[in-house]
Amino acid sequence: MERLHFLDLFQGIATLVAAEPSVLIMRLALIGLGVLLIYLGKKGVLEALLMIPMGLGMATINAAVLFVPPGGWLRAGPNQIFVDALAAADNAAQATQLMNILQINWLQPIYTFTFSNGLIACMVFLGIGVLLDVGYVMARPFQSMFLALFGELGTVAVYPIAIALGLTPGQAASVAIIGGADGPMVLFTSLSLARELFVPITVVAYLYLGLTYGGYPYLIRLMVPARLRALPMPPPKNTKPISSAQKMTFAVLMCILLSLLFPVAAPLILCLFLGVVIRESGIVPFIDLLSGVFLYAGTFFLGLLLGVLCEARLLLDPQVLILLLLGMLALLISGIGGILGGYALYFLSGRKYNPVIGIAAVSCVPTTAKVAQKEVSKANPGVVVMPHALGANISGVITTAILAAIYVTVIQAMYPVH
Repeated sequence: MERLHFLDLFQGIATLVAAEPSVLIMRLALIGLGVLLIYLGKKGVLEALLMIPMGLGMATINAAVLFVPPGGWLRAGPNQIFVDALAAADNAAQATQLMNILQINWLQPIYTFTFSNGLIACMVFLGIGVLLDVGYVMARPFQSMFLALFGELGTVAVYPIAIALGLTPGQAASVAIIGGADGPMVLFTSLSLARELFVPITVVAYLYLGLTYGGYPYLIRLMVPARLRALPMPPPKNTKPISSAQKMTFAVLMCILLSLLFPVAAPLILCLFLGVVIRESGIVPFIDLLSGVFLYAGTFFLGLLLGVLCEARLLLDPQVLILLLLGMLALLISGIGGILGGYALYFLSGRKYNPVIGIAAVSCVPTTAKVAQKEVSKANPGVVVMPHALGANISGVITTAILAAIYVTVIQAMYPVH
């Protein structure tokens, strides 16, 4: 049996090199990219929690199927070594097949029962909610929401561009929401509107979200001169401390109001604000569970699954190339929009507002807030903008949820799926 296996392998190498050299080159490139993601995660250039498992998963799957041609001894697609992303159970035969797959592919239960139904996004949102201090929003609500609206520029602008490039309304909305830099919202939107592209859209979204940590500092330096990056923020005037009861009341009211207005996004809205309420209630066992086990387990398996789904044939699909470009464009435009919002507040405040804070309106919590503080500290170590940045950051989560819900509600109403 081993001899037959190696004979098939060598035959696969010859077939693949002769028939599909682009697949071989892409697999080698993705192995290299996976190793690079691990290195950059270890160095702190990218978000280590997501990039290290994603990078190793990406390198491993492409190495495992490196010389496997179509129809060879192993099918290679969104692959079947770790998980079958295309497994369905619409009828009895498919249900039996899915049960068999669940017993063979070791990551399949996690993918089927948490990833492809959006549960893992809810787990991450619960953990994020516990870490959020909504007092930053309540302390300066108008500034925070003003910036958050500018930070959604890519989410709005990319939709008509995607339609013009031939994507359906559901696909266009799913890729446009990448501009909000909120991974769970991308999961939610693509599951609701573009299930056929759910895997590539999610892979593209999280790959780019990890890269925002490394790319946005250069955008800040390009758009904001050093003298403005070093601008100190004036101290707050007669600001009363916000109590836990006030924060809890805010979270409860926002949860009910947003769920009333946007019922399709109610699961994620509930998870986010439930985390906030638990934080302000001081329920230590729940806080430890959600901020530890739920958040880090969800992030770990999210990164690992995204990595093993990132096989070369997936990214060589011409439609996926469009998604790659549109996802990058959405995040770029949103970053530019956030900084433009910072400039608007700079002028409206009489040149007293640091425009770098605007990048935090792109709601990759708390990554973009940390990017803003890091860039400001490099220009002037004594300046602290983190409270303002976190307010914009948290507001960005809320505005992304609202836009995702609007997209889903309107598109499902206009283009019902029968």
